[in-house]
Amino acid sequence: MGLKIEQGRIAGGVWEGVLTGAATAPGIEVLHEGRAVEGVEVHAVTGTAGSCTVRVPIPAWALNDGVQSFLVQSDGVTLAQFTLVAGQAPDQDLRAELNLLRAELDLLKRAFQRHVREG
Repeated sequence: MGLKIEQGRIAGGVWEGVLTGAATAPGIEVLHEGRAVEGVEVHAVTGTAGSCTVRVPIPAWALNDGVQSFLVQSDGVTLAQFTLVAGQAPDQDLRAELNLLRAELDLLKRAFQRHVREG
């Protein structure tokens, strides 16, 4: 069974999800526009084998007008994503999806460039 994040929610400026399928607490990285978010916490859930809570404090530098997408990853694999919308309401939810696709394309581009450099 692979890693999977369920029950993602935002409360009090922190995104929280439940990670399942982990024998131990894996390394989790959260990216916003290619920049790593600091302060990510992963803790095993007591009494529930293979489950961990993932807590991501939403940094002030990421709160801007428009659509902001965050990618939750482990070993380069995107496990979840969350999106914030601030300022004027977007014309459609399509903008949020487009922003997420751009973030994932940027991630793929960097991985491809790293692959080419390494030979």
